[in-house]
Amino acid sequence: MAQEISRSQHLFAAADYLDEHRAPQTEGCRIVITGKGGVGKTTTTALLANIFAEMKKNVLTVDEDPQQNLAFSLGLPMDQAETLVPVSKNLEYIEEKTGARPGQGWGAMLRINPDVSDVVSRFGLHIAENINLLVIGSVIQAAAGCLCPENALLDSIVRYIRLRNGEIILMDTQAGVEHFGRALAEGFQHAIILTEPGFNSVQVALHSARLAKDLNIPGIHLVVNRCRSQADITKVTGYLRDTPFSSITHLPFDEQVMATEPNVAGLAQQSTPYVDGVRKLAAMLLSAG
Repeated sequence: MAQEISRSQHLFAAADYLDEHRAPQTEGCRIVITGKGGVGKTTTTALLANIFAEMKKNVLTVDEDPQQNLAFSLGLPMDQAETLVPVSKNLEYIEEKTGARPGQGWGAMLRINPDVSDVVSRFGLHIAENINLLVIGSVIQAAAGCLCPENALLDSIVRYIRLRNGEIILMDTQAGVEHFGRALAEGFQHAIILTEPGFNSVQVALHSARLAKDLNIPGIHLVVNRCRSQADITKVTGYLRDTPFSSITHLPFDEQVMATEPNVAGLAQQSTPYVDGVRKLAAMLLSAG
């Protein structure tokens, strides 16, 4: 039965719940994709999804980014993608599951562990063979420590999808490290941290890597995107000292990405240095388990 508490009691109850309900490792592969804004997280997520699908793997892509661009990159027609409402803004579903409607006062009762086992069947979209999409969105005020109904629901959804067997889960996150601060990435097996060959972008990647390590994510992989020369690779290497990365992948700048966006699904059919690099990354993730 879902637990109901007053929101004024949520700090202690939430901590006890999280300690008691750590998600166990399950069959499949769970990957969170993160990094500074504009480094290519969504493109990488979509391309990995298509490469895994070609390998006959069942893929569930999860869009946690408030920008909601993953549907476009996966190839959903624009008129359909523009009508998608993320689960975090579905007021009826939030109230149904948590017992509280967003915007209610702090006196309301709130289920902090709602049953969301129907979320994929109700809101998941079939994009292509072996690829499904769940748009959950995010809650901007999460950093303030608020246990609002939206946050309780999103946390339960992420816990639930970590437990789905026989799937590759790819979670495309919002820019920055907000999801690490809320421990949304906890229980994932791999963190792909994207950066461009610039100092600020690499610093965000290093911060993300440290947070991923704190969450005990076993595989922490740096992907240096849009490298235009060996000088870019050398520059990034100079920024990396005593880092916790399990692997480092350098992907070259590819004009075809810009030419085909927002729908990059067709890139998976091609053989270019960029696509081949992502394909090697996919194979490495699968072999690592």
